[in-house]
Amino acid sequence: MKARHLVSALLLATSFSAQAQLPPESARATAETLLDHLDRSEFDKAHALFDATMQQAVPLPMLRQVWQSLPAPVQRSHFSVQREDDGHALEVLLQRNGQDFDALIRIDDEGRIAGFLIRPALKLPPIPVIAADAAFKEIDTTVGTGEAALPATLAMPKGKGPFPAVVLVHGSGPADRNETTGANRPFLDIARALAAEGIAVLRYDKRSQARPGDYVQGVTIDSETTDDALLAVAHLRSLPGIDGERIFVLGHSQGGMMAPRIGLHDNKIAGLILFAAPARNLLDILVEQNARLLHMQGQASTPAGIAHMQKLKNDIAAVRRGDADARLIGLDSRYWQSVDAVDPLREARASRQPMLILHGGHDIQVVEADWQAWRTAFTKDPRATLRHYPRLNHLGMESAAGAGLESYDIPGQVDATLLADIIHWVKSLP
Repeated sequence: MKARHLVSALLLATSFSAQAQLPPESARATAETLLDHLDRSEFDKAHALFDATMQQAVPLPMLRQVWQSLPAPVQRSHFSVQREDDGHALEVLLQRNGQDFDALIRIDDEGRIAGFLIRPALKLPPIPVIAADAAFKEIDTTVGTGEAALPATLAMPKGKGPFPAVVLVHGSGPADRNETTGANRPFLDIARALAAEGIAVLRYDKRSQARPGDYVQGVTIDSETTDDALLAVAHLRSLPGIDGERIFVLGHSQGGMMAPRIGLHDNKIAGLILFAAPARNLLDILVEQNARLLHMQGQASTPAGIAHMQKLKNDIAAVRRGDADARLIGLDSRYWQSVDAVDPLREARASRQPMLILHGGHDIQVVEADWQAWRTAFTKDPRATLRHYPRLNHLGMESAAGAGLESYDIPGQVDATLLADIIHWVKSLP
């Protein structure tokens, strides 16, 4: 058994109830205690720190087997603690007899271990330095104003301009401006490829990554995604050298799903690029994704896998009933009801902008059913250009058929043909 299999349904088995916040120093102490018990082979004490869901998903024999398969411990370093909804996420570097591992630990506000993953440490290569003779430069900037502004980078072509420009909009969850995923930075690839061909690109740290405290009063899918994308568009329009009438929005995954809504809020946006975008209801897709990932992990028919799926379905039903205390994956019903209200196809039909819809045939997150839904809805629509890439995954990178999420840990590059299609489409529009 590989160490990375210690995760339970990619930490989606966690669910929390509202209560007083656990201080970050207490969360770190709990993580230290867990790792101390494991290194001393006190597996029963370590297992007792798990919440009920984790105890069921990761039985004591499995915990013992996985930990004993690791090399002998040397030291721990680089503790990071980040506040998330109803708990803390911690990352610890474990140096173990010549091999490095990342320990990802989720601790709820009751001080219980609600998620635990051990994986080989990702060695993310440094961001390449832009050559002095490159056709573009990068400029630090911000999206928004005052303390709430988000750190951002503008990849700006050299020359007179004005240049067409693209705003990059992230998928779900916290993300940096490069949309770093495993060992890959797809937004960095896209930004630099387009800028080298005369298209300015603005990318920014997502608010849930840079300023999660802004959501202390709650979050909706618009405050997570739409609102900051509109601020980014407005910021581009204010900049010298940018053609304010040729600003496009490129949304990836959930960002692609929300791109039509962004366009509906600002009809001066010149075009929308939907990259690996869900076409169907996201809560329904969530059930499919969990079932698919459990099957790929060999857990679909286990008691833990069955219990996980039943709980997920029950939580979704509670959200849809409007239960005031309903929670799903640590977020309250207000957020998920805002997600449930998104109808990607209806909003895409209502938008007036030209659309470029991109999909990879090896995407295991947004799948063939979504691509077929986009095709059915827009193949005959003159506003829409559809492109399918049989060998590309959710990140727009080549991968083997059926490759799991661990394939994101393999360094790659966004496909050159996909990038060329984006560049050609943007330049072809008046």
